Parts: sequence; C-alpha cells; structure tokens
Amino acid sequence: MSTSKNSWLVPVAFINIYVIWGITFLAISFGLKGFPPFILSGFRFLAAGLLMIGWLLAKGEKANSLINWKKNAVTGILILTGGTGLVAWGEQYVSASEAAIAIATGPFWFIAIDKKNWKYYFSDKFIPIGLIIGFVGLILFLNGSVSSAHHAATDGNLRITAFIVLALSSVAWVLGSLYSKKNPASQSTFMNIAQQLITAGVAAFIIAAFRKEWHGFSFSNVPVSAWAGVLFLVFFGSIVAYLSYIWLLSVKPAALVSTHTYINPIVTVLAGWIVAGQTINGSQLYGLSVILVGVLLTNVTKYFKLSKRSKVKIRRMKRFFNKTSRPYQPI
Repeated sequence: MSTSKNSWLVPVAFINIYVIWGITFLAISFGLKGFPPFILSGFRFLAAGLLMIGWLLAKGEKANSLINWKKNAVTGILILTGGTGLVAWGEQYVSASEAAIAIATGPFWFIAIDKKNWKYYFSDKFIPIGLIIGFVGLILFLNGSVSSAHHAATDGNLRITAFIVLALSSVAWVLGSLYSKKNPASQSTFMNIAQQLITAGVAAFIIAAFRKEWHGFSFSNVPVSAWAGVLFLVFFGSIVAYLSYIWLLSVKPAALVSTHTYINPIVTVLAGWIVAGQTINGSQLYGLSVILVGVLLTNVTKYFKLSKRSKVKIRRMKRFFNKTSRPYQPI
C-alpha cells in the first residue's frame, strides 16, 4: 500500500489508535462484568481473527505458510495475549483510567529494550533525564493509586501486583512491536493480523484453562453490558485499531507509533468520566503530569530537529520562489 497515494490513511490510522484504544480500556472493564480476563481476551481475539481470515480466504488469499504463521504467532502472543491479555487481568483490581496511565510507560520500555539504538538514545542528555523523571512520576502515580479511597475494598497488595503486571504487559507489547517491525511476514497486512489474532486467541484460551476460568463460567450468565464491551473489543479494538497499529508500524518509526500511549489515558479518563463516572485523584493526576513531562523530554531533541528542519525547508522554498518568480511586464 503506497503511503504517498494514501497519505490520508496515516492521520486516520493515528486517530484510530489514539481514540479507539483509549475507549478500549473502558470496554475491557465492561467485558469483565461477565467474562474472566483470559476468556474475555481469547474470545475477542479469536472471534476477530476468524472473521478476518474467513473473509480473506473467501477472496482467494492463501494462509499455508508455516514460517508466516510462526512469525505472526510470536507477534500476536507478545502484543495481544501478553500485552492486552495482562491488561484485562490487571483491570480486575484497578480502574480503566489507572490501567491506561500505567501503560503510558510504554515509550520508556521501548527505549530500554531497543538496544540497537542505545548509542543514539543515551547520546542525547534529555533522554536519560526524561527516563528518570518518568519513573519518578510512575512511583508518585502508584502511591496515589494504592492509597485511593475509591479502592478501599481492594487489597493494597493486589493493586500493587496489578500495576506490576500492567508494566509487564507494556514490556510484552514493546517486544512484540519490535519483533513485528524487524521480522515482517511475507503476506498482506490483513492476513498477518488475522493470524496474529487467531494465535493470540488460542493462547489466551489455553491460559484460561490453566487458570480454571472455565469452571462455573456460562455464556448465558453474561450481562448485556459485558456483551456490548466484547463487541466493541472485537470489531473496533481488535480489528480497526489493531489493523491501524500494525500498518503504521510498517510505514512509520515505531517510537512515533507508540505515542498512542500518551493519548490513550486522556481518552480513557474522559470516556470513564462520561460513561462510567470514574475519577482519578489529585495525587494520580500529579503523577501522570510528571510521567508526561518525562516522556516529552525523551523526545524534545527529535521535535527540535524536526522543527528546525521544517524551518530550513520553508526558507529554501521561499528562496526558490523568489528566484523563479518574475514581475508582470505588460507587452
């Protein structure tokens, strides 16, 4: 797919991952009202994957390459089962807004794990300073979350464990994203995503079986609100937004695509406030502000260079038009 001919797709794809995935955290909380976490994840991924692959096979596309299945299985299990599946588990003990803010640490893990670019990262003094400030903000946010009166009924140790699991989910997401970018499968983006969703769904169901989530579970006992959450997760979270994300990874730098983790918490907080009456306290807001300052510092040099480059281009264009333009002279 040519990005030059379809340049309008880039902002649309960014809007999808910014807005839809922000609402997805809230949709997961609704889904958990009727589904255990890994049954919820397995159902959303497998349903979305089977719908996509069925459509692709009907169009005549092939899915018989074991190498591609293997590559997509690694990506799907890391990003979806590990990344999103652990978010569903964590949201049993923290709110959707808190989960989204905890995931905002993704860019820090990205820099920490991407060893190939460490020389670049740590040659910029703002990046390590931003990392330190960001983790200080995370500690402040976690402190405000654990002491939150809104969750007085939830064991503090469980909430701490949930935030640790959410951090691990962010690490899994980054590992999967880096693997996907460095080991692309030789198929259409749609087929790759279908295979990733199917393998992630199967893996989530296997985990659910080991956790005995199927014991006592019945689809007939799932409330309408949980089904509504699942339908949103299947069609929007797992197909539209995930398709946008994987496509963006193929046409844009991964660090730029990861900026969705900065916007998702804002969307989640607004959606949670409007739809579910969720709030976050002052300490959490303060911690979030510090995290965002740290994130901005890790990118300040890049933004400055981009701005400087844009100004140079503008000056060059002005000089070009000044040289080529001629005053109108009547004959």
